[in-house]
Amino acid sequence: MKHDNPFSKDARRPGRRRVLLTALAVPVTAALSACQIPVPGQGPPPLLYRLTPKSTFDDDLPEVHWQLVVETPVADAGIDSTRIALQRSPTQLEYYARSTWSDRAPVMIQTLMIESFENSRRIVAVGRDAVSLRADFMLKTELREFQAEYFGDPAPRAHVAIATRLVQLPRRAIIGTQTFESIIPAERDDLDAIVAAFDEALGKVLRRVVIWTLQTGEAARKKAES
Repeated sequence: MKHDNPFSKDARRPGRRRVLLTALAVPVTAALSACQIPVPGQGPPPLLYRLTPKSTFDDDLPEVHWQLVVETPVADAGIDSTRIALQRSPTQLEYYARSTWSDRAPVMIQTLMIESFENSRRIVAVGRDAVSLRADFMLKTELREFQAEYFGDPAPRAHVAIATRLVQLPRRAIIGTQTFESIIPAERDDLDAIVAAFDEALGKVLRRVVIWTLQTGEAARKKAES
């Protein structure tokens, strides 16, 4: 049987060439169309937010000559996350879309707590539990509230609560427990204002944690030496 040769003289005639070019153009057009199909997950990146440590303290804050280890706060799985939590009712937990904390909330707060102790300039040394620090005291904390709340007030409010236990080493005796809490309404219902309310609420809590820890630890040290 005789087959047509696409490169024969007949194939080079204008009519045959148009057919051949049309056939070759089909897959090229399809490929270009496929490149324009949106890929799932594409879009603007999430906004990253971070909070600030406490940096101002009263002059009468005691200066201590001991070392402190700050453990990573324990937290419920709902707030042990990089996602920014919100509640529309006391029993419902949600998250803001396309926005996160710069780190998991407990890790971020541990770092801010250590920086706040350092900013007080009233303690010899302070570090996280992963650092080999020959500590005299250990601060164990629990992050109990860390969400924006949309119930109880017309505007959302940032709610922060941290429970603390101060442990004296090496005997590992609990010498004090205290819970610190702050609720700050946001100026308006947008994420920048809500994060600003978080920063203010956490700052108040961190300040009280630093003062209480230094006062409680120093009182225990003096009692042990008397």
